[in-house]
Amino acid sequence: MPTDVIDYQIIGDDLQAVVITLDPDEAVVAEAGAMMYMEDGVEMATSLSMRDEGGLFGRLFKAGKRLITGESFFITVFANGANVRRDVAFASPYPGHVVPVELGDHGGTVICQKDAFLCGARGIDVDIAFQRRLGVGFFGGEGFILQRITAPDGDGGLTFLHAGGSVLRRALGPNETLRVDTGCIVGFETSVDYDIQFVKGIKNKLFGGEGLFYATLRGPGVVWLQTLPFSRLAGRIYAAAPQGGGKRQGEGSILGGIWDLVDGR
Repeated sequence: MPTDVIDYQIIGDDLQAVVITLDPDEAVVAEAGAMMYMEDGVEMATSLSMRDEGGLFGRLFKAGKRLITGESFFITVFANGANVRRDVAFASPYPGHVVPVELGDHGGTVICQKDAFLCGARGIDVDIAFQRRLGVGFFGGEGFILQRITAPDGDGGLTFLHAGGSVLRRALGPNETLRVDTGCIVGFETSVDYDIQFVKGIKNKLFGGEGLFYATLRGPGVVWLQTLPFSRLAGRIYAAAPQGGGKRQGEGSILGGIWDLVDGR
């Protein structure tokens, strides 16, 4: 079944959401918990699979693979059962931007990080993409598994990814290479070669503050990068949070005030 052709509008600046307008009998699929609002006439249903194929066992298998990628066991389908156009909106739970991707412009398939998929037109499929290289699997920051978003038969289909912070889109030429923090990758075309390399130099490893590994993305193909990975945001919040349920250590004392000046708070 071909994907539905949907209209959309992205709202907001740094905390974006996507409003999708559905014609009668059109539908959109989304991860559980992504919905912000839906107008009267839009019906919500849960399913084990984005495509009604493979029987019950096949749908259970697909749902299990979604769990491996960090997504929910069920997906949610929002269908317009009214005889007029209706809106349904989706948003991510942390600050960032919505990235619309027309799969037909990228060979029918894109690879993205876990949790990047927000929603998409009915007919697309989200599956797992195993990383065959050992280095990518152990040191890539996301394990062996990424998400593969595919349109049926390589045709077109709109999908929406979520990126933390701002988004950088780069079109790499043949053999053009970017070295990227592993958490800053949102997605890339299947023509892009993805690998992991060690940071060179013992001082860089110990004091560079960028970890021991970075990703290399080699063209040709389009890549999407994010400025604020959720793991980086969560790490900063955790570091600033009070320990043991009380005040942050030193807070309210002379020592705490001096440390705030040094620490930039």
